[in-house]
Amino acid sequence: SENEALELVSTAFADGERIPTEHTCDGEGRSPELAWRGAPAGVESWALIVDDPDAPDGTFVHWILFDIPSFVAHLEEGVQRMGLSGENDFGADGWGGPCPPEGHGEHRYRFRLYALDLATLDLPPGAKRAQLEERMRDHVLAQAELTGLYERSS
Repeated sequence: SENEALELVSTAFADGERIPTEHTCDGEGRSPELAWRGAPAGVESWALIVDDPDAPDGTFVHWILFDIPSFVAHLEEGVQRMGLSGENDFGADGWGGPCPPEGHGEHRYRFRLYALDLATLDLPPGAKRAQLEERMRDHVLAQAELTGLYERSS
């Protein structure tokens, strides 16, 4: 339909379900497959921010991708590059898998996809979340969220 909402899904886990071990620091740490539908009219690029709001020292960023071309609607499992990659809070670029402290309980990992009316955020690779959010302000046409859970037993 015309008004179809933007939706973000994964074959690895359903919204509110556990993220499989192979996508975390307890496994191979590959990024999960992601796909989306319901692109709004006028989308020029996509940005993805994945974070953990339950981290001990405040929200922890696990993945930042931006300047993803508008025609893309799928990220394969283990993808290293699509568009440009920002710096996560591990101090690296690309996907940093869930790795909550043992015995800290279940953490939520929020995968947020943003449809933007800009073809580029004009930021360098390795940009930080705050820079992205500054550039995206007033340019988000739609957003979708997918939440996965992960807990490490002690």
